[in-house]
Amino acid sequence: MDGLVKGLLDVALGGNNNQNETKSHRDQLSTSSWAEVVSGEQDDDDRSKNNQNYAYQREEPRESGGSRPTMRPHKDLNEDYGRIQDNVQNDYEQSRWNQKEEEVGNSDGWETVKKKPSKQHKKVHLDQWDNFKRPPQEQQYSNEVEYGVDMEPSGPELQDLSKACNKLWELDLNRLQPGKDYEIDCAKGKKVHQRDDVAEGTLFSWVSEDVFKKPTFSRFCSLLDNYNPDQGVKEVVTPQERQEQEAFMEEISRTAPIKYLHKYLAAKGIVSESYNEFKRMMTSLWFDLLGRGGTSGCSSAFEHVFVGEIKKQGEVSGFHNWLQFYLEEAKGRVDYQGYIFPRRRGEIPDSETQLLTIQFEWNGVLKSVSSTLVGASPEFEIAIYTLCFFVGGEDNYVELGPYQVNIKCYHLGNKIGSAFPIAE
Repeated sequence: MDGLVKGLLDVALGGNNNQNETKSHRDQLSTSSWAEVVSGEQDDDDRSKNNQNYAYQREEPRESGGSRPTMRPHKDLNEDYGRIQDNVQNDYEQSRWNQKEEEVGNSDGWETVKKKPSKQHKKVHLDQWDNFKRPPQEQQYSNEVEYGVDMEPSGPELQDLSKACNKLWELDLNRLQPGKDYEIDCAKGKKVHQRDDVAEGTLFSWVSEDVFKKPTFSRFCSLLDNYNPDQGVKEVVTPQERQEQEAFMEEISRTAPIKYLHKYLAAKGIVSESYNEFKRMMTSLWFDLLGRGGTSGCSSAFEHVFVGEIKKQGEVSGFHNWLQFYLEEAKGRVDYQGYIFPRRRGEIPDSETQLLTIQFEWNGVLKSVSSTLVGASPEFEIAIYTLCFFVGGEDNYVELGPYQVNIKCYHLGNKIGSAFPIAE
């Protein structure tokens, strides 16, 4: 009998050991796969360089249905150990989950719940962005757009802002094609006041790596880590960041939408006919620091419109760019929660839709309604918002290809306070 009991104990303990070995192996796989996730090392550098006062820094991974993230004290922890722990946990929670229902507890008083599918990691190679950190004399730009493209504004376009905006849409030669360059899953819809998460997965299923090799897209993305998202914190612009801003403006100034914008504004006597002066004006318009929420020098038109900010009272402000959304979603900082029902019945968005109104959380903070032009190039968005700022009003009802759009544009002194599209 003693031998039988001992044998059973050995089997039981052996089983436990096998389980422990399996778990250890699974953890090792999780840790190794994390090294290939987008911006893994750069994220740590960015946090230590610019975001030491950022309230959502090094947040705990948030479970489905959870609330605001909480800070994890890390001063007394070994930094490498903490990073490994984060990576293993995040890799587990953000890997592609299967669609099974998982039992929580046993059937005695416990309920069965369905966990939200993973926020799948996307890989983005950032190697080419290192070239943008070189001195100005070592920067390399793409060729000027060929003048075979008709960039002269016509009389009707000069008289009708909608026609001019639609011309910009036609001139957006870098606009992406759904299904070819990227794929989205709009999931389910909701009303603005609803707070339940109706999206099981991410908005972006994938984006082609070739997208990030496009010069204007690549330079745009390299600017996104230059800002502290807390609206009340003053920005510190380094000489290198200023160089990146000027280089981005130089790059997009070689494209058709920006050349058309200059010709349009010059024809109306709004800007100088000198293209170099125009580029300097554009850099100042979009990147000069502004005051918001009672703090001077804490924002800029570029940061607000494209990067996004978090107000002191816990609201997401701005953040209307799809590239920023994709990259933040790839890092697990954005939780897509469904699209907002369109005003017109029957116009349900799908994977081909390029004007979306959505709801999401960024760093655990809700953006109840936001709109974005999916696949539009950075130069197109800069051009159309600048055009509406100088020529239009607060509401600008225009046509962009198949879309009826209201380009909202707010002034903050002589700078752009905010600009974004609204589906009409």
